[in-house]
Amino acid sequence: MNGSGANRVFQTLDSGQLLLICAAGLLAVAGVAHTAATGLLDPQVAVAFGALIAIGELARLTMPGNREVAPIGAAAALGYTLLLDVGDVPARHSALQVVAVLAAGMVAGALPHLAVGRPPQLDGMARRLFTGALLALAYRPLAGPLFDLAREGESGWWPALGVMALFILLMVMVDVLLAAVLRAEQVRAALKVAIHDELWMAAPLGAAVAASGILLALASHSMGMTALLVFAAPLLVTQVAFRKYAGIRATYLQTVRALARVTEVGGYVEPGHSRRVSRLSVAVGRELGTAEPELLELEYAALMHDIGQLSLRDPIPGGATVLTDPEQARRIAELGAEVIKQTGVLDRVAEIVRRQCDTCAELPPMASRIIKAANAYDDLVGGSSDRDRAGAALERLRLGVGREYDPTVVEAMARVIDRLAPIHRL
Repeated sequence: MNGSGANRVFQTLDSGQLLLICAAGLLAVAGVAHTAATGLLDPQVAVAFGALIAIGELARLTMPGNREVAPIGAAAALGYTLLLDVGDVPARHSALQVVAVLAAGMVAGALPHLAVGRPPQLDGMARRLFTGALLALAYRPLAGPLFDLAREGESGWWPALGVMALFILLMVMVDVLLAAVLRAEQVRAALKVAIHDELWMAAPLGAAVAASGILLALASHSMGMTALLVFAAPLLVTQVAFRKYAGIRATYLQTVRALARVTEVGGYVEPGHSRRVSRLSVAVGRELGTAEPELLELEYAALMHDIGQLSLRDPIPGGATVLTDPEQARRIAELGAEVIKQTGVLDRVAEIVRRQCDTCAELPPMASRIIKAANAYDDLVGGSSDRDRAGAALERLRLGVGREYDPTVVEAMARVIDRLAPIHRL
């Protein structure tokens, strides 16, 4: 990455991200300096685990919500941190050596991506390094006593397993909290909702990584370094499964976006209308504390909210359903919902689209209320960035509060538009 590219990356980071990156960088420097001064203990073990961490970073994947994860690297880092012995030979490495190996492996895995112009998410790497360092600093001083306890007999391994599980649980809680704080600052979501979203996303993958890390550390007792090869295969299968899941989600969104553009290409709505309504709807949903699974449904529904206009013989001028007869708008919504239902997998999205024209007295879903207000706003403002026009559109929506538009939605929209204007531009 050249200097201007690096500057652009750092300019996009907020204060929380920069603070985390600096803290992780200081820990990495301390780990490398300490290891260089004392020498690399058990170099074969360190290199083997460092190589697996690098492979994990090289094979990292992006999950929904633009979350970058490296499950193989995370499991290898956990295994190296929790390691008590290798083939009954005590593991002598310190916490700072763990930090050094982790940092070296992450950098080595990131270099090929940098070479082809795919820089990693610096805050994601920093968070993985920071939480890994905290776990090492807390756990490694106990590794010697735990190994001595384990050598007393088979029953001695159970306390060691309990300590490992407890420390991993604490590390996951810290990681989730850090991720939630950073995401809340990035997308302006409520912290409580961000924590819920991170837990929802981290639970399945985190459980697999934690179990693999513990098993890797325990298996090294009897299998030696062969354990790395044995456990790399199931980790790779797990990563492939999550990559397919992320790919399916991305394909869904691409399909929905392509479907939404049909109304624009056909001249039924103004260019960019569906995308603007989607962006505004998601921003309002976040402002109201909507959880991420519901936000995804809201985004799908907002992109396809006007697809029922394809059934019209004569397009509505400008596609502005807010200016048309309420019964016709309701019929368009019903027809759009029927089209979406044909997919067989978006029934909840179809219901949101179907009820977007309901009055407040009919108690439509919150997502439908958001789309109704966002659609009306964009019908009145379009791609204009004129603040007077935006203010007039909001005042018109406020006239319909309590009957057509939900007051909480309209006020949340006003805050979003004031803070993020001009969000509605192409």
